[in-house]
Amino acid sequence: MIKIGILTISDRASAGVYEDISGKAIIDTLREYIKSDWEPVYEIVPDELELIKEALKDMADTEDCSLIVTTGGTGPAPRDITPEATEAVCQKMMPGFGELMRLTSLKYVPTAILSRQTAGIRGKSLIINLPGKPKSIRECLDAVFPAVPYCIDLIEGPYIECNEDVIKVFRPKK
Repeated sequence: MIKIGILTISDRASAGVYEDISGKAIIDTLREYIKSDWEPVYEIVPDELELIKEALKDMADTEDCSLIVTTGGTGPAPRDITPEATEAVCQKMMPGFGELMRLTSLKYVPTAILSRQTAGIRGKSLIINLPGKPKSIRECLDAVFPAVPYCIDLIEGPYIECNEDVIKVFRPKK
């Protein structure tokens, strides 16, 4: 069974002050994209560096998630530290993901330049930091997901088959 980590980083959602609609938006979007059988490994943590790092390491190393998608903590505010946690646990950074997400978001809001989304590789896991708003999550995933299954192939993760009617993914011809 393919496992995909969904990690929401939010002080208020982790405290139960409000419902985590962002994490659920990621799960809903991935259910549309992916035809392969998969299960979410879902967690909410507050904006605390060590807790974010531990959750990412657990999803990658213990849960064997081939893809880990985070939401929240990518802005310039003092408690926005998701990119720092991601960089701390990854062996390789994949800056093209963040570049494309910002470029895509700039079509909708001029404040996209304030976003610090990034992506990286930990072992056989691809970690992608998404923004916190469900509309932005979908826009960013629509932009970067076509490269995700092939990236997972390259890091020796499971083959992920996608619903081509919803999202066109790229894999080179053999």
